[in-house]
Amino acid sequence: MKTIDLRSDTVTKPVAEMKQAMFAAQLGDDVYGEDPSVNMLEKKAALLLGKEDAIFCSSGTQSNLIALMAHCDRGDEYIVGQDAHTYKYEAGGAAVLGSIQPQPISFDVDGTLNLDTVKRVIKPDDNHFAKTKLLCLENTIGGKVLPLNYLNQAKDLVDEYHLSFHLDGARLFNAVISQGVDVKQITTAFDSISICLSKGLGAPIGSVLVASAEIIAKARRIRKMLGGGMRQAGMLAAAGIYALDNHLHRLDDDHDNAQLLAQGLSAIEGITLHGCAQTNMLFLSAQKQPQLIDFLAAKNIIISNGKVIRLVTHLDINSEDIVKVVTAVEEFYSDNH
Repeated sequence: MKTIDLRSDTVTKPVAEMKQAMFAAQLGDDVYGEDPSVNMLEKKAALLLGKEDAIFCSSGTQSNLIALMAHCDRGDEYIVGQDAHTYKYEAGGAAVLGSIQPQPISFDVDGTLNLDTVKRVIKPDDNHFAKTKLLCLENTIGGKVLPLNYLNQAKDLVDEYHLSFHLDGARLFNAVISQGVDVKQITTAFDSISICLSKGLGAPIGSVLVASAEIIAKARRIRKMLGGGMRQAGMLAAAGIYALDNHLHRLDDDHDNAQLLAQGLSAIEGITLHGCAQTNMLFLSAQKQPQLIDFLAAKNIIISNGKVIRLVTHLDINSEDIVKVVTAVEEFYSDNH
């Protein structure tokens, strides 16, 4: 029986065609800059996002950390959301390894950082304070898409205060598909962007940091320092190339399935949805949550545990799977477990 895993879009397995592309990849030593598949992936990503250059990294955590260290010196500061991945879920790497002070602020309900609040926390030029160097946004954030006009306003702010601007775009293409725009309409505002290949795009590993040639030159040295220099990495890069060539527009299917899941669960007494599913994520509370999780697990349906349950659709989940999940949840509550 198929396992339906809704914990994250990181649980996907490479499709057969992706595996074949990995097997057939041309290889070289990437530390020498000689892996043709890595070079192709980096050029493709830079062109796609409208920047000069790119660097292939082992993970989004690594690519974000490299970006922060490329923009900031020791003792500098970056402004970031309180629940942003770069602050909350990356083991404090910016502070521990980069000696970069985070200045976290709370997100608004729509996933934006209030720009008046951002202005208030920018430090004056004074020896008592860390130097504010960078504003970091995340798109999508908790499945929410940042409005295009907000990005333009944030760009005006960073220009006014001479800050750098980084985007954790782990799920950037979910935002692109949701808004129906060219990715460059989002990326133009930013000095650097990290995109994840192993979430909605279905590659087994890897992220790409995209920026100016100057930033990427610094990033290559920092990646080496962090132990991220990989040799015949073209087999991994080939998966990323396949993902960018074949898995962008199919994100629509994930969004449709999240909507289908939301519609089905919203009718069940015992389930409370939090907000709507803008992209591929749905958040909810459930009565008798521990028992529900065990009940679903017995039916090979895996969901996350926590104060709020996050359900994530992805390329290994189809509409029939969504129907099975909704039916199983209905069964649980109708049987009065």
